[in-house]
Amino acid sequence: MISALHTHRFGPAGAPTVLALHGLTGHGKRWGLLAQDHLPDLHVLAPDLLGHGHSPWTPPWSIDDHAAAVAAVVDREVHPAQRPLVVVAHSFGSAVALRLAHTRPDLVKALVLLDPAHGLAPERAMAMAEASVAHWGYPDAEAARAAKCAEGWAAVPPEILSGELADHLVEHDGGVAWRVSVPAAATAWSEMARPALLPPAGVPTRIVVADRVQPPFVGADYLARCAAERPDTVRVQHVDTEHMVPFLAPDTVAGLIREVLAP
Repeated sequence: MISALHTHRFGPAGAPTVLALHGLTGHGKRWGLLAQDHLPDLHVLAPDLLGHGHSPWTPPWSIDDHAAAVAAVVDREVHPAQRPLVVVAHSFGSAVALRLAHTRPDLVKALVLLDPAHGLAPERAMAMAEASVAHWGYPDAEAARAAKCAEGWAAVPPEILSGELADHLVEHDGGVAWRVSVPAAATAWSEMARPALLPPAGVPTRIVVADRVQPPFVGADYLARCAAERPDTVRVQHVDTEHMVPFLAPDTVAGLIREVLAP
């Protein structure tokens, strides 16, 4: 049985629909500022992925399970006449978006992938999973804020980070933690070590690389494969930011969404 995802909706219901997928430890409400400030004429569907936010936390949590749950959101929420959709996705959400594009090509018109995290070296994925589990939770909200700033949020406007703390931080083990399942998060790092998928042939795709992320999530070998095997449909754009591209380069993101939405 496919779990029903908690889904956030922004913009006019009758407008062209964009599907927005957040990254690991995130939630769909993060897309609200981009939708309201930069895409107010579009309808944005932004589900909480499995194990995240207010969606079910029960397993399984594979990329295939995430993609199936997201497909069920589109099947339920979007009339067939309005499909396929532009899908914008950040980080781990990009891996889900790519799997969705391969398994449900009827749902995906184009992809905008923001610093996609997939095809990671197994050693890196294991280290990240172990570190996230070992250091899960914080003594208080200010410690959570400091951790976010150390993880690439330092340049995110402080009011956005304050909103993140208010929306996504919950009591946990005498302190606080993000509203995310620990085992689901660890599983996601494992899934990001699977071989990276190229976008399906013929699907217009924009890949945004955050140049300040070191080591990068988007490897040079992956970009080379895209250039060699998808030269007519994949375009890469670099931005001088940390990983939180939706908050740090919203004009760029909105422009790319409109670019692939237009045809």
